[in-house]
Amino acid sequence: MAPIAPNQKPLEYRFDQASFGRHQTFHLRYSWLTKGFQALSDDPGVFDSDDSTVTLGVGKNMVAAIQYWLQATRVITRTPDGLRPTALGEAVFGEDGLDPYLEDEATLWLIHWLLATNGAQATVWRWFFNHFHQAEFSLREADNALTRFVQDKLGNKTPPKTAANDLRILLRMYEPSAVGPRVPLEDALDSPLSLLGLVRPLSDPHRHRSAAEDRDDLPDGVFGYAVAELFAQIALPTLPINELMYGRPGFPALGAVFRLTENALLTKLERIIRRLPGRFALHEQAGVHQIFSMCDAIEPMDFLRFHYRMGQPADPR
Repeated sequence: MAPIAPNQKPLEYRFDQASFGRHQTFHLRYSWLTKGFQALSDDPGVFDSDDSTVTLGVGKNMVAAIQYWLQATRVITRTPDGLRPTALGEAVFGEDGLDPYLEDEATLWLIHWLLATNGAQATVWRWFFNHFHQAEFSLREADNALTRFVQDKLGNKTPPKTAANDLRILLRMYEPSAVGPRVPLEDALDSPLSLLGLVRPLSDPHRHRSAAEDRDDLPDGVFGYAVAELFAQIALPTLPINELMYGRPGFPALGAVFRLTENALLTKLERIIRRLPGRFALHEQAGVHQIFSMCDAIEPMDFLRFHYRMGQPADPR
């Protein structure tokens, strides 16, 4: 089954395509992406099959949740012919993919970027990592901010309670879970995204922290992929560093998505420019620091291949 490209611009924030509560209250769990992707590759109709629960080894609601997370992370997409792998999904999780068994932590960073930039299918994730900038917060404070955002952008189309439940699932996915005698084993299994340290519980059990840091463990290849994908979507030759950090109207804020400090963002930009020459350059124009695309079409996958295969990509010029 040949992979296809997504049929939408996933980075562009279109509120008419916003969605909530499609995860069946299940957060993303270990093996779901690899298991679900392989099942779809073997049988394009697996998620509509009466035998889907047997094939995937989970209950009916979990089958729907696995399908949702595969779409939310942009590794599969729905077409007129049904669900199909995207080109990115095949490149990463395919039989000869870069990380078919999700063994490299870089893939977790990539999944985070893909999820946090999918406003159409993961609206609360998009909001939290692009628009919510309170470094320390309580669930009530985040709930109130999310409710105001939803009402401002969508009016009465979406019940705030549904959006608020998504926020709880998000925190469950990104924070390490507390393990105790009253916590069921299934609930104690963290989402793989909890390893990234993007959201942490504070000593006060009612407060959380998600703040800008240096993020030395964010791989250059994934960071470069995000920069290249953002440039491809915006379709401009230059972008002010400030917009790369805090966002251009309607598009993701790369610095906020990865919770980077301004210095860390600049350091990482300088590194990908050195390590993969001929693609981007930094320059100052009228006192504004900007990143400049050095060729007409920069292939985001070059940066991922650089990380996983540690080989120099072909010269794009």
